Amino acid sequence: MADPRGFLTTPRQEWPRRPVEERVGDWDEVYAPGGLLPIIGEQADRCMDCGVPFCHEACPLGNLIPEWNDLVSREDWRAAAERLHATNNFPEFTGRLCPAPCEAGCVLAINQPAVTIKNVECAIADRAWEEGFAAPAPPDRLSGRTVAVIGSGPAGLAAAQQLTRAGHTVAVYERDDRIGGLMRYGIPEFKMEKRHLERRVEQMRAEGTRFRTSTTVGQDVDAAELRGRYDAVVIATGATAWRELPVPGRELTGIHQAMEYLPLANRVREGDLERSPLSAEGRHVVIVGGGDTGADCLGTAVRERAASVTQLDIYRRPGSERDEENEPWPTYPKLYRLSAAHEEAGALRTAPAAEADARLFAASTLRFEGDADGRVRGLRLVKVDAERRPVPGTERTLPADLVLLALGFSGPDRGDGIIAQLGLELEPRGTIARGPDFATNVPGVFAAGDAARGQSLIVWAIAEGRAVAAAVDRRLTGGTSGLPAPIGPYDRPMTV
Repeated sequence: MADPRGFLTTPRQEWPRRPVEERVGDWDEVYAPGGLLPIIGEQADRCMDCGVPFCHEACPLGNLIPEWNDLVSREDWRAAAERLHATNNFPEFTGRLCPAPCEAGCVLAINQPAVTIKNVECAIADRAWEEGFAAPAPPDRLSGRTVAVIGSGPAGLAAAQQLTRAGHTVAVYERDDRIGGLMRYGIPEFKMEKRHLERRVEQMRAEGTRFRTSTTVGQDVDAAELRGRYDAVVIATGATAWRELPVPGRELTGIHQAMEYLPLANRVREGDLERSPLSAEGRHVVIVGGGDTGADCLGTAVRERAASVTQLDIYRRPGSERDEENEPWPTYPKLYRLSAAHEEAGALRTAPAAEADARLFAASTLRFEGDADGRVRGLRLVKVDAERRPVPGTERTLPADLVLLALGFSGPDRGDGIIAQLGLELEPRGTIARGPDFATNVPGVFAAGDAARGQSLIVWAIAEGRAVAAAVDRRLTGGTSGLPAPIGPYDRPMTV
C-alpha cells in the first residue's frame, strides 16, 4: 500500500474520452491517447490493500488487484505486468471491454467511488506491450499430445494459449476468415482497435499455436472425424443463436439481427467492403434491446451518419445509486450508466423521442409497420410497467427504416452440425451439458465459454478458457496439472 491515505485524499478520475465531435468522425478508440499515464499512479494509490479484497471474488479470474495497484503506484511496471498476466491472458481486452464487476466489489465502493481497477489494468497491459514485457512464452518441450479448439473467441484463445504453453500441440479452428470471434466482428473498432487482437494472435503463433481460419467444423470438417484426429477437443463456439422478436411485421425487409449488422461494419474497417450493405447512413434506426450489443449498434449507427437512432429498453430506467436492499455490495448493481455511445447520441440528439440519451426505457415493441413494397417504415411501441404489462394510452409509432434486434443469445448454434455429429447432450436451456471437470458426455470432448455457460462477460469467458485448459491438461497427462483453474463449470457471479 504505497499511500495509506490515498483513498481519502484523491478523488476517482477515469480515463478521459475524446470530444464527441472528434470521435464520431472516425473509428478510433474513444479514449484520449496517453490520457491514462498522467492520472493512473494516483488512482492506483486509492487502493486500500484490503485484508479481504472482495475485488478478487467479484472477478472470476481472481486478478491480484491490490498487488498490481501497489506496483503501479511504485512505477514498477514489469512486476505489475507479471502479476496481471499471472491470472489474465488478455488484460488489454478486459481493460477495454469488461464492465468491471471487480469495481462493484471494491471495498472502497461501500461508501465512495470505487478504485479505477479497469483503467489501471489497461494501463499495465498497454505498458507491457510498449516495454516488451509481453514476449511469447513457448514451452520448453512438447508433450506429444494434440488438442483441437473450436472457436477463437476469448474462451477458445485463452484455452489454446494455456495448453500451448503447457507443451501440447494446439490447433484453433475458426469459421470466419480471421481469428477473434466476437472480438473481431462483433465488437466495434471504437471500443477496441483490432491491433490489440492482432498482437495477441501473433504472440500465440510465436508460441506454437496453430490457426485454421475459414473452417467450419461440422461442415468443412466432420466433428466426429476431428475428434478422432486429436487427443482432446475443446468446444468454445460461443452462444451465437440469437433471440428473435416474434411480433407482427417481423417479415418486413429492413429488420435485422445485431450480429448481421455489426460484422458488416467491422468488415468495412478491415477493408473487405467499401460500404456496408446495411449501412445506417441517412436512415431512421431503431435498436430493440438495451444491453451492450445494442449500445454497440448505437455507436456504429452514429458513425455511419444515421438520420436518427433510438434504442428501446424494456426495463425501467435504473437509478444512479446502488439499491442496498435488493442489490447490496459487493454484487454488480443495475445502474443508469452512460456508455460512450450513449454520451455521443445524447450530445448529438440522435433520438428526438428519447428523454435523455438515445434510450427509451420501459418500452415494448407491439408490431412493425411497412409500406406497399414490404419494407419496414415504423415501429409501434407501448410503455410497460414493472411487470411488463402495457400501460393504456401510451402507444406510439417511431419512424424506422432500419431495425436492429439486440435481444441476446440463447446458446450455441445447432446449424453447424457439431452437436449432432458428436452426439452432445444439452441442458434444458440449450447450452452444452458438462460435468464438474468441463467434460461433455463424449470422452475427450470438453466445452467452455458461452457455448456451455450461456451468454456472459468476457472475464468469465477467459476464466472458462483457463479452467478448461487445466481440465484438459489433467486428462492428457493422467494426473495433476500445473495450470490454474480459477473457476468451476457451475460457478456463477455473486448475486443476492
